[in-house]
Amino acid sequence: MPFLDKLQLWADQRPHDTAVVVGSSRLNWAQLRDTAAGLLENAPATTVLAEPNSTGFVARYAAAVAGERRCAVLDPQWPESMIDELASRLGEGYAVPGMTLADGDPATTFLVGLTSGTTSVPKAFTRSRRSWQASFEASIEFFGLSRDDHTLAPGPLSASLNLYALSECLYAGSTFHALESFDVGDAHCAIVHHGITRLVLAPTMLRLLSERGLAGDVDASGIRSIVCAGSKLDGRTLEAARRWAPRAVIYEYYGASELSFVSGTRLGAGEPLDIGGTGIGRPFPGVDVRILDDDGRILADGQHGNISVQSDMVSNGYLWGDDGHALRCLDGWYTVGDQGFLRDGVLHILGRRSDMIITSGKNVYPHEVELALASVPGIEAAVAVGAPDDLRGERVVAGIVPAYGAVTATQLRTGLDGLLARDKWPLQFYVMAALPMTDRGKISRKVLLDWIKNHDPRVQLLG
Repeated sequence: MPFLDKLQLWADQRPHDTAVVVGSSRLNWAQLRDTAAGLLENAPATTVLAEPNSTGFVARYAAAVAGERRCAVLDPQWPESMIDELASRLGEGYAVPGMTLADGDPATTFLVGLTSGTTSVPKAFTRSRRSWQASFEASIEFFGLSRDDHTLAPGPLSASLNLYALSECLYAGSTFHALESFDVGDAHCAIVHHGITRLVLAPTMLRLLSERGLAGDVDASGIRSIVCAGSKLDGRTLEAARRWAPRAVIYEYYGASELSFVSGTRLGAGEPLDIGGTGIGRPFPGVDVRILDDDGRILADGQHGNISVQSDMVSNGYLWGDDGHALRCLDGWYTVGDQGFLRDGVLHILGRRSDMIITSGKNVYPHEVELALASVPGIEAAVAVGAPDDLRGERVVAGIVPAYGAVTATQLRTGLDGLLARDKWPLQFYVMAALPMTDRGKISRKVLLDWIKNHDPRVQLLG
């Protein structure tokens, strides 16, 4: 793992400076180095970590990737049977004694990533030490991470966004903060009392912290940067974040677990957001982006196709679960099947081809419908899907969660005017009492379709 040599350096140069804070527990650089080194004797060739956030987790993670060991970080909330199945497949193996806390061969695997798929067992892919070192160099440059930053990633360290933020800070010598479990009040306390200068989080979490921070008069003036990923920022979230943290530069980026960073954008104070739009910035440092058809041919500016990349950050591929489409190589260009287009150097994302709705011969991506609906005032969240239709093949329908009070279909159509082409508007709207989720906690369009088909009380048709 490419942060261990750096960890040794920071421990030698700044032994008493704080390295990691989780809840009320903290480790300085010397303590983190020594604690991790003390765990090496019993660290196996492959470690499976499935536990809540703690400073102990950080030390075990560091030991688990020393030398040429590898680590798989699993969500501790997954069913125990699934965790046992994954541990069995990975084979924790024998202890590797006598090795120092140092980085191994850059070409070797250090991380086994797990990503959800259509089967009950997550797909497993691997990352090399070299690929994450390239990612660190690119993200530190793009996000402007400095040694005096205090980064708070308030979500679980088992999530790739937060695990990467931790690793990036260890590489940069920058203090990292996490919570034992997500709580808005605890996050606000950390921001105020620990001098947080940088947030790394998903847009939904940013909206919660911003809106409740404004209501509770929580001072966020010390936050200099906010890094968002997981979904595109909507206008309401951006407005709340800028009012709450007026000095912050806001970054959003697109990437995939198998590809790492692909593109990103920087929004300085007062800069406009492409409300309801699909643009997600320009290629990340060190990344070349092309739009290719299924035969690997380059498509012209504005034409839709496979978002394909070349970079040193791409993963090694899958241990299991690859159906031939999860990660494809088109003449040296890698794609995970996300569809999009380039226009004037800016990448626009439309979503996965498998999600595409074909209605009256026209292709409509649920992602672009959802982005537009999320920008309509009074909408908390939206999910779009294609429902069977005898006349059109499929018709676009959408479920919405109101932010407050009641909403009408007329209000929604009025709000969409100018944000989305009329032939992509949903023909029916449903109010959802809750978001349609899978057993593994992911929003599911199929679940919404099942609710509609079965007249589930959690969805009500708007007139």
